Amino acid sequence: MSIHIVLLPGDGIGPEVTAEAELLIGSAAEKYGLDVKMESALIGGAAIDATGDPLPHETLAACREADAVVLGAVGGPRWSDPNAAVRPEQGLLKIRKELGLYANLRPVRLHPSLLDASPLKPERLEGVDLMVVRELTGGSYFGEKQEGDEFAMDLCSYSRVEVERVVRRAGGIARARRGKLTMIDKANVMATSRLWRKVTTQVMASEFPDVELEFMLVDAAAMFLVSHPARFDVIVTENMFGDILTDEASVLAGSMGMLPSASLGAGRTGLYEPIHGSAPDIAGKGLANPFGTLASVAMLFEYSLDMKEVADGIENAIRDCISDGECTIDLGGVLTTAQAGAAVRKRLPETGLSRAANG
Repeated sequence: MSIHIVLLPGDGIGPEVTAEAELLIGSAAEKYGLDVKMESALIGGAAIDATGDPLPHETLAACREADAVVLGAVGGPRWSDPNAAVRPEQGLLKIRKELGLYANLRPVRLHPSLLDASPLKPERLEGVDLMVVRELTGGSYFGEKQEGDEFAMDLCSYSRVEVERVVRRAGGIARARRGKLTMIDKANVMATSRLWRKVTTQVMASEFPDVELEFMLVDAAAMFLVSHPARFDVIVTENMFGDILTDEASVLAGSMGMLPSASLGAGRTGLYEPIHGSAPDIAGKGLANPFGTLASVAMLFEYSLDMKEVADGIENAIRDCISDGECTIDLGGVLTTAQAGAAVRKRLPETGLSRAANG
């Protein structure tokens, strides 16, 4: 089977971490005996500079044909005017919508060696292992908009179908984990949140009666994420709340550079990216932490390619690097981006999968 992967380096540190993803995929293909074809395409500010479009037609066409897409980051000072008609972030929103990637999965796991890197006290971090499932193609990010000097509007709207499908995805993940789902909303003031509560209650009662369900207001959730994060197993929430809360949760792991994500839809194709931004202040300096991107590659092998053994091998390699102190500066190490990527590749195991593929 031939595997087709599209790389979207984007802007800032995006090309640096995506280069490490490409090398890791190539190394995994060699070690596990896989036939992988990779190609690169433009997105974000780089695409605006080259074509005037943050998501060129050629890029979208390539992604539609791919088994999986790896994204670096988009945006930067050159394209930072929020009033500009064309902005890098438009490419990111459009690719999610066009590929039907309605569920964004963001795991937050802590490595014991990084407890001191978090601003929280180590005792607050004990037992933290959670998954945030964020709705990705609805809400105020995609609703009707009106801009002006005296009035502006971002309409937040959700349909039953949009809520059902992401709650169903979250319920399945919760069932396979510790069996608890927390739905986060603002139902005391928002009509969309009350719809979310109604639909979530119905889906969970009919399809996941074995999963414990709780509801929590977003302001309380923000507090508990820093005061008692281990109380969460799987979180499901709407687009904007999920965006904000997962950035908050990134500090639990010690660095935003540690956290991966997978954006999934109804089909096989998924988009995989670290949750960090383009970090233009360190771009080109070799300081970017590639671990979030490389962990996103692990999610690619698990969710789009159904190769859990390869995913586990990558995740274990990253954990071993951290245990041995082979990290970038944000984690207290001294390695460059390229050196950290090489350290992960060096630890990829030779396994039964590669032996079987080779004869």
